[in-house]
Amino acid sequence: MHFLFNIKLPLNFNSPYKALNIRDFWRRWHITLGRFLTKYLYFPLGGSRAGKFKTYLNLMIVFLISGLWHGAGWTFIFWGFLHGLAMVIHRIWVNLGFRMNKTLAWLITFIFVNFTWVFFRAESFSDALNIIKAMFGLNGIKAPHPKFDTIFSNFIHPASSGFIFSYKLYLWVILSFILVVGFKNSIEISYFKRNSYFYAIFCGLIFGFGVLLNLTSTYSEFIYFNF
Repeated sequence: MHFLFNIKLPLNFNSPYKALNIRDFWRRWHITLGRFLTKYLYFPLGGSRAGKFKTYLNLMIVFLISGLWHGAGWTFIFWGFLHGLAMVIHRIWVNLGFRMNKTLAWLITFIFVNFTWVFFRAESFSDALNIIKAMFGLNGIKAPHPKFDTIFSNFIHPASSGFIFSYKLYLWVILSFILVVGFKNSIEISYFKRNSYFYAIFCGLIFGFGVLLNLTSTYSEFIYFNF
């Protein structure tokens, strides 16, 4: 729990992209929704008490309804189906006693989650398929914005047959990856630095900077606006 303006806020996200499997992802992503669906849907359906097949069916039902909760469209339902299928596969994997290297497990989970986001955000299946084709380079590779063209021109040698990357690009990618994956998130830091006045002042300045930045940013429509 965290307090903001004397309001107690439950923890809702906890570095979900650090998850090592799909079950771990849903323990970290939209925690309050997961808790609600578990308590008021998964448990009343029988949870995992009625045998393996019923458990798999219950998991699929929960995630199909989760997809429908996020949006009244087939793409949302399909997104829920994919996550339900992944949860069933993971449960079978665990029941069989299999294990996987942590790095490989993280990579598979990260790729799967980002792949399924395509269906979550696409307005139709045709749009989703077009995006997926682009992700795999089937529509060719081209920078989507002039600023990216400028960036690419700085680290791709025009006379070479392949890509020659600048060390600066590698450095930023590596440092960003280490920062996001290897360090504590803000929630974990708050527990460690709870009584630090310096930390409180620093967070206040960052919060104020974020508010000012949002005031000057472009308008972004709420994702559930049409739900």
